[in-house]
Amino acid sequence: ISNKEKAAIRQRYAKGEATRDELLEGESKSYHGAGTCTFYGTANSNQMLMEMMGLHMPGAAFITPGTPLRDALTKAASHQAVKISQQGGEYMPIGRIVDEKSIVNAIVALHATGGSTNHTLHLVAIARAAGIVIDWNDFDELSKVVPSLTRIYPNGEADVNHFQAAGGPGFIIRELLDAGLAHEDVNTILGHGLRAHCKEPFLGEDGKVVFRDVAEKSGDEAVLRPASNPFANNGGMVLVQGNLGRAVMKISAVKSEYHVIEAPAITFDSQEAFMDRYKAGELNRDFVAVIRFQGPRANGMPELHALTPALSNLQDAGFKVAMVTDGRMSGASGKVPAAIHVSPEILAGGPLGLVRDGDLIRVDATTGELDALVPDEVWAARSMAPADLSKSHIGMGRELFAMFRAHSSPAEQGAASFPLPSPIDTTVPLHEGAHVEEGQPGSDEDFLFRTQK
Repeated sequence: ISNKEKAAIRQRYAKGEATRDELLEGESKSYHGAGTCTFYGTANSNQMLMEMMGLHMPGAAFITPGTPLRDALTKAASHQAVKISQQGGEYMPIGRIVDEKSIVNAIVALHATGGSTNHTLHLVAIARAAGIVIDWNDFDELSKVVPSLTRIYPNGEADVNHFQAAGGPGFIIRELLDAGLAHEDVNTILGHGLRAHCKEPFLGEDGKVVFRDVAEKSGDEAVLRPASNPFANNGGMVLVQGNLGRAVMKISAVKSEYHVIEAPAITFDSQEAFMDRYKAGELNRDFVAVIRFQGPRANGMPELHALTPALSNLQDAGFKVAMVTDGRMSGASGKVPAAIHVSPEILAGGPLGLVRDGDLIRVDATTGELDALVPDEVWAARSMAPADLSKSHIGMGRELFAMFRAHSSPAEQGAASFPLPSPIDTTVPLHEGAHVEEGQPGSDEDFLFRTQK
C-alpha cells in the first residue's frame, strides 16, 4: 500500500477507529521488501548524503537487499575498499574525503531532497569529528538558495523505490553540480571529482557491476525534477529562535496557512502524557504542544513521530496546532508545524522550562521567530519547571549511561556524549598538503584538521 494509505491508517488508529491488528497489517503492507524503509526518513537520508559525500559506490544507496545487483555492489565495494587502502596503490582515507566542501555538499543534498531533520544533529557531529564547525545558521542559509528537487514521503506520496526508478541519487548529484550548487572538486572513494558519482549501477553479463550515466530526463517529474524546474526554490528547512531558544523546522510539507501559529501553550513532560490527554478528548482547541524534557541530557532524545497522527487529526479537524520540543522528530511532523531540537535543552538551562500552560507561544517560520509572548519581568521571575525523570534514568541498564547523558553536548553541537575535537585556532592553510606543526592536533599526515571560525 502507499505511504498515504499508511498515514491514514495511523491517523485512524490514533482516533481509536482502527484496531492494533489493522495498524500492524497496514505497517507490514507498506514495506516492499526486507531490510529497507520505503519512506525518506533518517536511514534513507543517510544513504543519500553518503552518496553525495562520495563515500558510497555510485548509485548504491537504494538498491534492494537480497538481489543479484546488491550482492554485486557489495563485492565491488569490497574491491574498492582494498584499492584505496594504504597497500592498494590508490590511497584515499576518509580524512582526505571529509572536508568543508563535502560537508557543504551533504547539507545541500539534504535540502534538495527534503531529508530528515535528524541530520541537523548528525552532520554537525560528523563535521566536528573532522575538526569543522557548522551550526544551524549554515543549514538555514543554504536552505534559502537550494531548490527542492524531490517529493518523497513524508514530503510527497512517492516512496524511495519510486525515487530510485525516476533517476535516484545520480540524477540529484548531476543536477546540483550542473546548477553550480555543489562542489565538484572533492575527493571521493573513486578518486578526485564528484562527477564520477553521476552514475547508475547495472548488472553486467558476467555478473559484475557496470556503471552508466544517469538518464538525461527524470522518469517521473511528479517525484524527481531537474534544477531548472524545481518543486520549490528553497530547501524547506528554517531556523527559528527567540526567548525559547534556537530550533529547526521542516516546512516543506506544511501548508503556508500553518507557517505562523500563535496559540496558548499546553505543556507535557512526555509523549505519553500528550497521548493520554488526546485520547481523553481534552485537546480539541488551538494550542501549541510544548513537549519538555526530551533533550539528550533528559532522556536521550527519543523519537517523537508517534505524535504525528494525533496532531494531524487535530489539524484536519480545523484546529491550529503546533509543537515545540527540545526532543527530535525525524519526519519533522509532516504537515504539522514543529520547532524541534530546541537548544539549549531544559537540563542545560534552556528557557523551555519557563513555559507555563496558557502562555501565548508564537512559532513563525516566515520570520524565524520562536517566542513566548510573556512580559519580560514575568519571564525573568520564573523558575524552571520540575520533572520526574526517574523512568528515563533507572532500569534496563540506563544507570550505565548516566555519565554520558550528563555530559551530552547541546543539539546544535551534535548532541554528542563523547567530547568532539574543537577546530585548532591556527593559520593552517585550507588546501591539500597543508602543514601542521608536530605535536599539534591533526599532525597525523593522513588526517589533516581543517579550521573554520
